[in-house]
Amino acid sequence: MQKQPVEKPAKILLPVSRLVSGRGRILPLVVLLAGLEMAQIAAADTIHAVGVENEYANVISQIGGEYVTVSAIESNPNTDPHTFEASPSVAREIAAAQLVVRNGVGYDGWARKILAADPNSRRQVIVVQYLLHLPESTKNPHLWYKPETMPAVAKAVAASLTQLDPAHASYFAANAQKFDASLKPWYQAMASFKASFGGTPVAVTEPVADYMLQATGCDIKTPWNLQAAIMNGTDPAPQDVSIQNHLFKAHQVKVFLYNQQVTDSLTASFLNNAKAARIPVVGVYETMPTGYTYQSWMLAEVNALRAAVEHDTSTTVLK
Repeated sequence: MQKQPVEKPAKILLPVSRLVSGRGRILPLVVLLAGLEMAQIAAADTIHAVGVENEYANVISQIGGEYVTVSAIESNPNTDPHTFEASPSVAREIAAAQLVVRNGVGYDGWARKILAADPNSRRQVIVVQYLLHLPESTKNPHLWYKPETMPAVAKAVAASLTQLDPAHASYFAANAQKFDASLKPWYQAMASFKASFGGTPVAVTEPVADYMLQATGCDIKTPWNLQAAIMNGTDPAPQDVSIQNHLFKAHQVKVFLYNQQVTDSLTASFLNNAKAARIPVVGVYETMPTGYTYQSWMLAEVNALRAAVEHDTSTTVLK
């Protein structure tokens, strides 16, 4: 879509006698009009970006700062992102964006279709799958749990914003460096857990946090086919369900991590079985919960895992 010119407000000219009070002071109206015009100019100079998933929108915001306005499409942590359907307003929002970041690997294919239907050579599009050189056949699409993902995204966002606004290239680059440094507490927490509790056996419902669990050295005992079936909304094999239930009954896992956003009768039964066996449970999220930045969210997930292993503490909801 071709960028529409921004219409500046018409200047309002008033007689000098109307602008000056009896005491010779400029009336507030002049200041108000000037402020409105400057706000319009600032808005016109601001890059409009869209993060299809709100964790990517959060990173864009941290890199772009005052020079970017960011919208997140999938931002409700109480819904299943796999069942998201784009409305016409969402399509317009994405089509009008100067920068779009989406996940890829089939997670947000609807966004790819919207972008393809309205090509724009000036639009910057970042597909995280391609940044990480991952094939379309990648089994686990929850790429934001990979420790190496967001530094690559931050670098790509800074480069794209520089293409759109070269005058602030050093600002974007500095923010990308700050972002990378801010991930250190998360990396340290994962390394500390791995050093102390590496090899901890865990069970899951879906592969939502699998990348992070692997980085912390956990041993995921749940059969992959069961994880994939629950993720894709298909019927799992009875033998896989039996294996999962046996993990709880025989106390072969120390923590049960479940997708807090997507529950049904099967996952609820797993949750009940884990609680009955006094196995601590941790709720993980696909969508960044309200009140968090990407960094604080990831750190909170690792801290919840450690609390479960070290103190048998369950964290079903991040607060």
